[in-house]
Amino acid sequence: MLRYAVDAAAIGAVTADDLTPFFEGWSVPPSPDRRLAALRGADHVVLALDDERLVGFATALSDGVLMSSLSLLEVVPGHRGRGIGTELVRLIRDAGVGVYGLDAVCDEDVVGFYEHAGFHHVHGMVLRDRAALP
Repeated sequence: MLRYAVDAAAIGAVTADDLTPFFEGWSVPPSPDRRLAALRGADHVVLALDDERLVGFATALSDGVLMSSLSLLEVVPGHRGRGIGTELVRLIRDAGVGVYGLDAVCDEDVVGFYEHAGFHHVHGMVLRDRAALP
């Protein structure tokens, strides 16, 4: 049975091994320990669990007043197309109640998903240091 969790106990129970199926398609995926550190370091985390197995998650960083940034949105390939990502975005947006904006940076191939979730296409810039990922 699919359920969503935002409670500290569920988030604290996630292990590096639970995050192994994620980050598929990344040119340089982070190590399992860095994946876990990113999850634990986020201001807001929402988990998607299917019979207690982690199948998706979203993280956001926020100033708590004006802006939040959707830093990670991951759903395992076998669970995509079921609305899990859309629900994770909704829940992470609700976690930052009262903030003016939720921003996301994404690859071109998922722009349609984000537009469907209510995001608007804007111009942006990013700076990446791939050497910092291992």
